[in-house]
Amino acid sequence: MRPTLSRRALVQAASASLVAGALPSLHAQEAARRFAPQPSGWRTFDVVTTVTLRQPKGESLVWVPVPSLDTPWQRTRDVSWTSNGGDVKLGADGQTGAKVLVARFDKTTPEPSVVLTSRVETQDRAVDWQSRDAGPAADPADLRRWLEPSELITTDGIVRKIAKQIVLGSRNDREKVQRIYDWVIVSTYREPKVKGCGEGDIKAMLETGNLSGKCADINALFVGLCRAAGVPARDIYGVRLVPSQFGYRELGANPASLKGAQHCRAEVYLQAHGWVAMDPADVTKVMRQETAEWIKDAGHPVVTPVRKALFGSWEGNWMGYNTASDIALPGAKRGKLGFFMYPQAESGGAARDPYDPDSFAYQITAREIKA
Repeated sequence: MRPTLSRRALVQAASASLVAGALPSLHAQEAARRFAPQPSGWRTFDVVTTVTLRQPKGESLVWVPVPSLDTPWQRTRDVSWTSNGGDVKLGADGQTGAKVLVARFDKTTPEPSVVLTSRVETQDRAVDWQSRDAGPAADPADLRRWLEPSELITTDGIVRKIAKQIVLGSRNDREKVQRIYDWVIVSTYREPKVKGCGEGDIKAMLETGNLSGKCADINALFVGLCRAAGVPARDIYGVRLVPSQFGYRELGANPASLKGAQHCRAEVYLQAHGWVAMDPADVTKVMRQETAEWIKDAGHPVVTPVRKALFGSWEGNWMGYNTASDIALPGAKRGKLGFFMYPQAESGGAARDPYDPDSFAYQITAREIKA
């Protein structure tokens, strides 16, 4: 069944928050929760990705995503690697610019291994809604790029139809994005059983009416609806590094083991503010997994601070790799990837499952470097 914009959904999406006083007393102790990222200085991390292919079959290829961003909220200071043989090179996708470490091993290497170390600096980011300084003028060609569809993030057909319904009557681009953000939060839900970060096929989501998934599904839907409504938008693919400083368990990660901490975030381009942080998928994650029970009320006091903050800000306990979609890995036998935030490998022409890091096998760790 295709999704429709019911009166109930529109009313929910339009409300910034619901009355906390009507909530059961069971949740009273949660009312003081806070989530308010603000730029307050850079943090430095060494992020180490170790890939070891067990039981290789013939020639093996390994591709590891390398942080490719240089922004006001993230910069890469150094990248280095080691291996137990083979030919290892740093490359980049010609279409998207996404950096990738490519390691090629012949059949004589009994257990191919490569270790990538990236030193990055990150910080919280937040838009100043009172300011009208969007920074340097954006390149019109670049903005047009972020209005175009990708294979999974389409912008025609049902995507455009739903987008037009959501933004009907909006006075400006910020209002369009606010309506889409709220609609995504009240219309989708996180499904923990989905492998990895999901697939991100938004046309299939809307046509089937199955609006569940994870970040690569939910944030892709947000991005696609924004593009279809005429607002440049993009996903940024990365990995959580350390726990949240605001105490939200689901918005952080264990730095000793990040092999399941991949997470994509989103950005939109607003004429008055430039590129602005967004993350409706993390709102749905808090609703589904932050507490023992599934919170289905987007105005719940555990959810409200996150819902408000993630429209315009995010926490710098996360590292972005790239904004790439439809990426072709150098030398790969498979077709293009919808996105690239997991290590990939082929051995004997057969692909390893990037969503099964233990049998793949790979590990990611992070260590904060204190000044």
